[in-house]
Amino acid sequence: MSGVLEVIVLTTLAGSTIPIGGFLAKIERIHPRWLEEEFRHSIIAFGGGVLLAAVALVLVPVGIEELNPLIASAAILCGGVCFMIIDRILATHQNSASQLIAMLLDFVPESLALGATFANGGSVGMLLAILIGLQNLPEGFNAYRELRSSVTMKKHMILPGFCLLVLLGPLSGLIGYYLLSRVPQMVGLTMLFAAGGILYLTFQDIAPQAKLERRWAPALGAVLGFVFGLIAQMVVA
Repeated sequence: MSGVLEVIVLTTLAGSTIPIGGFLAKIERIHPRWLEEEFRHSIIAFGGGVLLAAVALVLVPVGIEELNPLIASAAILCGGVCFMIIDRILATHQNSASQLIAMLLDFVPESLALGATFANGGSVGMLLAILIGLQNLPEGFNAYRELRSSVTMKKHMILPGFCLLVLLGPLSGLIGYYLLSRVPQMVGLTMLFAAGGILYLTFQDIAPQAKLERRWAPALGAVLGFVFGLIAQMVVA
């Protein structure tokens, strides 16, 4: 399989978990009520664990290879600050699509990095695709539930919209393959920028939402998410 075809297939598969997560969220009720609450919080925590795995196992280790410590640190900090600014803008306007935007803010940069990695013959492209797919599943789940509660969004349009978002994966991957790959330092900067944004989102948004009083499964869900990422890294590497 050629590099271009690999990028298209892997980014499409990774993005397809967005509508799959939305479809799972479409299931109205899980009984009893406490189980529904615990399941939802566990899904959020699982997504946080996968995001941390992506940062710890791929984005930072690979991103720093072509950069000096000062530039690498600045890229991570810049990602965190940019995501914070976007988060504050969404909060100010009380936007009900914050989960959706947060999902795209890590899906697109990671797909860019995936495409560039394949162009440069890197060995982490497959692992990155797996991690993107794993994290898009709970993010699609949460984004669907958030949009469903919106009074401005037509509910029957959410899942078709999620299907269209899948196309952002191959598009970003091909941009990374043909453009970013020409400048290896840009690949590292993109990965570290995404890592900084993910760290901000994890501790600002995901971790607080995963907390549920007198319930321990959500915290275990975060561990499980990280373990999935670790297994993927060990299998692919």
